[in-house]
Amino acid sequence: MTRTVNGSAHTSGQVLAAYKYCETVTGQEARNFAYGIRLLPTAKRQAMSAVYAFSRRVDDIGDGELPPDEKLRRLEGARSLLERVEAREVEEDDTDPVAVALADAARVFPIPMGGLGELIDGVQMDVRGESYETWDDLAIYCRCVAGAIGRVSLGVFGTVNGHDHARAAEYADTLGLALQLTNILRDVREDAGNGRTYLPAEDLAKFGCAEGFHSDSPPPGSDFAGLVEFEVRRARSLFATGYRLLPMLDRRSGACVAAMAGIYRRLLERIAADPEAVLRGRVSLPGREKAYVAVRGLAGVDARRTARTPAPVADPRRDA
Repeated sequence: MTRTVNGSAHTSGQVLAAYKYCETVTGQEARNFAYGIRLLPTAKRQAMSAVYAFSRRVDDIGDGELPPDEKLRRLEGARSLLERVEAREVEEDDTDPVAVALADAARVFPIPMGGLGELIDGVQMDVRGESYETWDDLAIYCRCVAGAIGRVSLGVFGTVNGHDHARAAEYADTLGLALQLTNILRDVREDAGNGRTYLPAEDLAKFGCAEGFHSDSPPPGSDFAGLVEFEVRRARSLFATGYRLLPMLDRRSGACVAAMAGIYRRLLERIAADPEAVLRGRVSLPGREKAYVAVRGLAGVDARRTARTPAPVADPRRDA
């Protein structure tokens, strides 16, 4: 797909068109993700758009209106696509632009396709309506739908200055958990309306919220603010560890991660400041604030701060 012509890389028009399609999907569908990948050089931006477009397809299957059996069948179809990509069986004239772009990205970068398989595993958990008794149970789901994407992205970003890739993958995974837990807090009311509960059952019971969230007020007699504070502390700890990925990346890859993570980190603090806001509607950041976070990322502010901060001693995946 990407051929060498007279010593220079040449990408065919069909592959470029496939990437263009994926970038369009990313621009239209990714509220926060797009702010980060805009900061990447062309090849990495294209590869990340292909990863996003595939991930969006998988998420849309899980969130759609089809019967569960049909969703599971289509998810297996997505898994078959990954197998074709890994086997290098996707040709540039394939009619699926996401397959073409992802296959080309996998030729250019060492993308761990198993991570996208884990995403499918996580969405299958959604389709089956699984719930989570403890944080350890929920963390398995979060690693599938978010931590794995962090590890996939690291395949595109790479590491610099001799940093250990395995350690970087651990940080990417942890940062994914932080982002997903923030998502879960933001969407508690919407998820309840769709018959889904993600927060650990033991946490809900501890704070009197086992009845769920079906109105714009907390359950009667509950300590909803205490529940949110508890989960926010957990997410902050995950962010603190996950941010240690930033100094391990080149400047523009670090800026991309800092922008995406920074948006969610600020979103988390908005939730912490007004816990009941998540029951009244979708909490979000204005575009100007997202742009400010992106500029901070490009300036390397968060990466420099992280490099000066000692690593947390406690296991960030548990709340003491």
